Amino acid sequence: MTDYDLLSRQAEEFANGCNWDITLYANISALLYGTLENINWAGFYLMRDGELVLGPFQGKTACMRIPVGKGVCGTAVQESRVIRVEDVHLFKGHIACDDASESEIVIPICCRDEIIGVLDIDSPIKNRFSKEDEGGLLKIKKVIEDFKTNLKNQ
Repeated sequence: MTDYDLLSRQAEEFANGCNWDITLYANISALLYGTLENINWAGFYLMRDGELVLGPFQGKTACMRIPVGKGVCGTAVQESRVIRVEDVHLFKGHIACDDASESEIVIPICCRDEIIGVLDIDSPIKNRFSKEDEGGLLKIKKVIEDFKTNLKNQ
């Protein structure tokens, strides 16, 4: 069982010593990739000019751009909600960057009521992501959103 309280405290420590969001995203993607079991990709897509653009990540190379409404990431942005996919092969319009991926979770990240990107995690195992994983990853999301809000207030 993953200790998401510990992970969120580690993410907070990264945020406390950081003054650039890309650095925070890089460290959080490395933290998640190195800690979560049975995953093959962890990273961020960031909103740029109306589409998602690849940000810091850990894992195999990935799609560089994803239109809003396309794939799991683009759908999460369009619908402004977390999406957990038990079997990516059954998700209409799934974008396969790694053929080994079987399940996925995507969490939109907001700043001032605007989606600024998504946290995307893939697994080579079907039905890998539970409600507990979602709740734990929402704690990480909150760390990022608080950081972004405070960064804009400086």
